[in-house]
Amino acid sequence: MKSRILLVDDEPNVLSALKRQLRGIYDVETEEDPTIALLSLNNKNPFAAVVSDYRMPKMNGIEFLREVRKRSSETTRIMLTGYADLDNAIRAVNDGHVFRFLTKPCEKEVLLENLKEAVNQYDLVTGKRILLEKTLKGSVELLGEITSLVKPEAGARINRVRRYVRYLAKKKGVKDLWRYDMATMLSQLGTLILPPGTLDVLLEGKELNPEQLQIFEMHPVIAKSLVSKLPRLEALAEMIAYQLKGFDGSGTPRDAVKGEKIPLGGRILRVALDYDLHLQHFENPKKAFAKLEKVAEVYDPELLYYLEGMLGVEARYIIKEVGLKHLYSGMILYEDVTSKHGAMLLRKSLELDKDKIDRIHMFDEKIGIKLPLLVLVSE
Repeated sequence: MKSRILLVDDEPNVLSALKRQLRGIYDVETEEDPTIALLSLNNKNPFAAVVSDYRMPKMNGIEFLREVRKRSSETTRIMLTGYADLDNAIRAVNDGHVFRFLTKPCEKEVLLENLKEAVNQYDLVTGKRILLEKTLKGSVELLGEITSLVKPEAGARINRVRRYVRYLAKKKGVKDLWRYDMATMLSQLGTLILPPGTLDVLLEGKELNPEQLQIFEMHPVIAKSLVSKLPRLEALAEMIAYQLKGFDGSGTPRDAVKGEKIPLGGRILRVALDYDLHLQHFENPKKAFAKLEKVAEVYDPELLYYLEGMLGVEARYIIKEVGLKHLYSGMILYEDVTSKHGAMLLRKSLELDKDKIDRIHMFDEKIGIKLPLLVLVSE
């Protein structure tokens, strides 16, 4: 697939000439107005390089390329201008962070060589990002799998709570939802230190003894210590560290941080994990939420409000029996998925997505599963 190039110049003849030179080599788009050109930037289908004139109405080339950098930071930026003074060149490099500064008229071979290097630079930057993202995603998934294998009850909590965290984060308007999803997946990593049966005590609605409580309160710090060793996950580590912290300043870590100074991810995890804990005990959403309301000062009031709204939405779900062919993303398992011999394969309360549906089909092919499945579907 050809790399996308955006040419911006207020002179139509210049744009036509440049486009002819690049025809067949790149997927080229042109625009005379820099303010309109900014609207064409799309992170889902980004430009590998942008070539801009300097003197243009409404916005000069340096201002334009500075905005390009804000909106599409990985796009390589080139300035092509007939006003080549040293001051503009320095400003373009310092303010617009341009990759090359070319002067008009520019020979075709020079333009092509610089665009080739610009595209290579874009490929290098995006390649590193994709590799890092895949490495991080793989590392997080591996740690999540280890948690599930060693502490199945912790893994089940993660799967249940992810849905609540995602909903609350969306209601708060966060843009980097992946951070909150990853924080949830890693939030129970520290529970690997807990003595056997500790989480079961909590899930049964019982209180931990002083020794168990002391060890339990350590698990977010243990998880933070492990997660912070991974690159670019420092913010996630802070979310995880504050998952037991109360909005009123109670809980751990025992510091002066309270209210909205607590990382949003920590506040979301606190309410989501506590709600799940009560729901497993009472098996009734209203009773579980009422338990939260009794100690409302511990939770971010806005998050409590959103959680109550989510329960209202889920109250409109109906229970339905379905076969394998009728599964679709968004359904919620009402009962565990088990093999024909009674082995538990997927726990109830999981929201289905393509991967989980594919896994259910695989289980059925390999060992057979008990059908039909009971799921919750929206009315």
